[in-house]
Amino acid sequence: MKALRRALLALLLGLLVFAAWVTWMNRSPVRAPAVALAVTPALVERGAYLARAGNCLACHTARGGLPYTGGRGIETPFGTVFAGNLTPAPRTGLGGWSAEDFWQALHHGRGRDGRLLSPAFPYAAFTQVTRADSDALFAFLQSLPARERARPAHALRFPYNQGWALAAWRALHFRPGEFQPDAAQDAAWNRGAYLVRGLGHCASCHAPRNALGGSRADAALAGGLMPVSAWYAPALGGAREAAELPGLLRGGQSPRGAALGPMAEVVLHSTQYLSEADLQAMARYLGSLPAPAQPEPAEEKRPQQRAARAELGAQLFTQHCAACHGEQGDGQGLYPPLAGNRSLALPSPNNLIKAIRHGGFGPSTQANPRPFGMPPFGHVLSETEIAAVATHLRLRWGQGAGGVTELQVLQTP
Repeated sequence: MKALRRALLALLLGLLVFAAWVTWMNRSPVRAPAVALAVTPALVERGAYLARAGNCLACHTARGGLPYTGGRGIETPFGTVFAGNLTPAPRTGLGGWSAEDFWQALHHGRGRDGRLLSPAFPYAAFTQVTRADSDALFAFLQSLPARERARPAHALRFPYNQGWALAAWRALHFRPGEFQPDAAQDAAWNRGAYLVRGLGHCASCHAPRNALGGSRADAALAGGLMPVSAWYAPALGGAREAAELPGLLRGGQSPRGAALGPMAEVVLHSTQYLSEADLQAMARYLGSLPAPAQPEPAEEKRPQQRAARAELGAQLFTQHCAACHGEQGDGQGLYPPLAGNRSLALPSPNNLIKAIRHGGFGPSTQANPRPFGMPPFGHVLSETEIAAVATHLRLRWGQGAGGVTELQVLQTP
C-alpha cells in the first residue's frame, strides 16, 4: 500500500508540475498600447502582396463564398476547423481589431480576446513574420469591403475541443519568435528563409507530423504524408530543387512534373503572383538545404507477383496512357513527362495512385493559362489494375522506387 501511495503521489506531483509548466508556457504576453496605424496606398499594396505570399485567400474563402469572408472547413485528424472572416466586418470580422490585436494573432496565436487559436491557423510559422509585415497585411485586410459572415463553430472531437488540450499542445509544440536574419548568409538566402519558414508556411505540408499534429524543427521540410487528404508532400532541398523551383511556383510545371492536388491550389492563389526576386530567393534558401536521400525500396516479398503486376501494367499503359504520355514517357512535348518525374520516385505512391484514380488539373497560371488535365481512370480501372499501372511506372521510371500493391491502392482515398 505504501508503494501504491508513493506512486500516486508521484503521479499527482508530476501532473501538477506539468500543469504549472503548461500554464507558464501559455501565459499572456505583455501587450503594447494600441497605436493608430498610418495607412498609405503603398502599405495596402504591400499587404496585398503579402496576403498572396501567405495564401490567405485559400483558407479564408469558402467554396462559392466571397473573398476573405471565411467559413471554409479545414479537415484535420481531430475534427473540422472553420476559418474566420478577415474582412473589417464589425460583428463577425476584424472590424473592431487593432494592428496590435492582429499582431497577437500572428505572433502569439491568440485572438483579440486573448483566447488560444487553433494551430490549423499556422501561427507556428506566422510567428516569424515581422511586425512591419504584420501591419502591412492588416492594412490590406482593413481595406477590403466589410462583409458580415459568422464563422461556424469548430467541430472537434473530445478532448481536442478542450482548452487545456490546446494549451498542452502549445506548450509542447509552439514557441513565439520573430525571424532573425542569419549574418553568415546573404540577403537573398535570408529573404528566402523568411518566406519559406514564415508567410509561406511550407512546413505545414512538407513536414512529418506526430500523433498530436506537431513537427520537429530539424525535420521541418523532410516531407511527409498530409493528414486526411493523404497527399504526400515531398522533401525540399538540394541544388536540383533550387533550379526547378521558380518555374514550378511560377507556372505550375517543372521538367519533372506538374503541381496537382493541394500544391496546385498554392500555385493558383499564391506563388504565381510572387516576384521573380522572391521566387529566386526561396530557391536560394532551399538549395542550401541537404538534398533528400533517395529511399531504399521496400523489399519485395513476392517478386513474381510484382513482375506479373508490372507486365499487366505495361499492357494497360499502352492501352490507356501512351497516347498522351508516349511509349517512352516523354510526354511528346505536350504533357508532363513520366521519365524522371519526381512523383514516381517518392517514398509514398499515394500521389501517383490519386492521379490515376481521380485525375486532376494543374493550376491555371499566367505562364500556362490552359493547362492540360489528367482524366480520371477510377471508373475504368479496378484497384488491381491501378496497382499494376503504378507498379509499371515506378519500376520503369521511378529511379529505383518499389512496386505498388492492391492494398496500397485500397488504403489511398
